Order: sequence, then C-alpha cells, then structure tokens
Amino acid sequence: MLKKILSISGKPGLYKLISYGKNIIVVESLADKKRMPAYSYNKIVSLGDIAIYTTDEEVPLADVFETMYKQNEGRVLDKTALTKNATTLHEFFASVLPNYDADRVYDADIKKVISWYNILVEAGFTSFKNEEAKDEDVETTEEDNNTSTEK
Repeated sequence: MLKKILSISGKPGLYKLISYGKNIIVVESLADKKRMPAYSYNKIVSLGDIAIYTTDEEVPLADVFETMYKQNEGRVLDKTALTKNATTLHEFFASVLPNYDADRVYDADIKKVISWYNILVEAGFTSFKNEEAKDEDVETTEEDNNTSTEK
C-alpha cells in the first residue's frame, strides 16, 4: 500500500502515484486531492522503501505506522505535544519502536514519521501493510486448488 505513496522533496505533504511516463509522473496530493506533475529531477521517495534503524535490523515504515495506529486507536497524533521537547519525542518513539537506534534516528526523522502518519490517517488510511501481496497469494492458492480438483 505504501509503495504508491510518495514524498517529494521541496513539496509539503504526501502524494499518491497516479501514472507515470518517461521523465514525469502524475501525483495527487493526499491533503487536497489536486493532481500535479513531478519530474525526474525531483527527489521522490516511496514510503514503502523507507525503513527505521533499530539495534537489530531495519524495520519497515509500514510496521511502525501499524504500531502507531494500534496504540492510538486510529486517532491522529497531537504533534505539538509530542514535539514539545526532545525527551517527549524520544519517549513516544520508544513506546512505538522500543529498540530503535537513537544514535541514527534523529529528532527530525521522528517528527517526519509523526507528520506522515497524521497525513495518512486524515486521508482515511486504516492499514499500512501491503494488501496487494496478500491478494496475489490468495489468488495463487485458489488457482492451485482449482487445478488440483480438475485432475
């Protein structure tokens, strides 16, 4: 699901991938639903490609969002209260991801994750995992079952 949600440097908010061409992609803002072009010279990152450093391994951003969603019962976070000071910010993030690497995950990174989470929840997202892969697995299983019964 997060593979089609993009962050474009120099532009606020998050965008949904609509279509793409040779040197351009068309995106739609999650906030106001306006469509606009993004060019190959823009730094564009898919949220599905982002992971958070931990002391063990990197954790996909989707897992972090899922945990945040469950802890807050699907509500938008109060960014002002959480970003009041660095201690509060890190305490919150430690409750979401206890083994995050505090040396490599900066305050700005945590603030960006909180901001992105709020944008996604306000846009109506309730699940952050890749549902397309699950659907493909189900279709493959159904095809296997049909093949085995026909024999």
